[in-house]
Amino acid sequence: MPLLKRNPFGHILLLKKWLIRIFGLVSHNRYRKFNSLHIEGSEILRKLPASGVLFVSNHQTYFADVAAMFHVFNASLSGRDDTIKNIGYIWNPKLNVYYVAAGETMRAGLLPKIFAYMGSVSIERTWRSEGKDVKRQVKNSDISNIGKAIIDGWVITFPQGTTTPFKPIRRGTAHIIKTFKPIVVPIVIDGFRRSFDKKGLNIKKRNVLQSMVIKEPLEIDYENEEIADIVTKIEFAIEQHPSFLKVLSPKEAEAYSKEEEELNKKREFWTS
Repeated sequence: MPLLKRNPFGHILLLKKWLIRIFGLVSHNRYRKFNSLHIEGSEILRKLPASGVLFVSNHQTYFADVAAMFHVFNASLSGRDDTIKNIGYIWNPKLNVYYVAAGETMRAGLLPKIFAYMGSVSIERTWRSEGKDVKRQVKNSDISNIGKAIIDGWVITFPQGTTTPFKPIRRGTAHIIKTFKPIVVPIVIDGFRRSFDKKGLNIKKRNVLQSMVIKEPLEIDYENEEIADIVTKIEFAIEQHPSFLKVLSPKEAEAYSKEEEELNKKREFWTS
């Protein structure tokens, strides 16, 4: 690799590699020691092409979700099945992994700017800005940059555009799918909201069972399928369709909490 080889966004790949290595080492214990990450479907990742892939996922924190996916992706590509044990995989990370994030989030301090260098495709949200509801036009450059990232590699997106569960899927994701025709791989995560703060930088609670389920690629008719149908398909795939939402009675909520505690006790067996 030439010393100053860059990706399509002008980032120096050698610098990006070292940043991923460093922050991979720093963050690894968050998913292996302080909390435990249960993974399903990592073998699916090894069947995917090197580029032209779009991952769609529900969203629970600003940064911890993406960091976990970087670990799982690289561990799987290094031959590990449903585990991120033995962090040697981070030495040679996949450098064309990107994630779509709000520009204002990635500009909010030095640390987010470093995270952005490691793979953010920053966009300006059309519905929210600085904590207020707004209405503005989609920037063509944002769409172009997402397409550029898809062509170059793997892209992670959170189509709800928020960490609040069961919010509607943004139709822009479906437009991007129809325009660039990527392989669409759903991911369902859980436990990150309980174990980290909203930003995903600080550990809020230890011994939480986190989970990440990677599903088979969606079957999509890029030419003939309607935007609304693709949106519905994504809602079900990432388990954020309203039909998944159930209001629990106090008695049911108490039983659910006890069940969660039992699952947390079993985490060491599920992640070994």
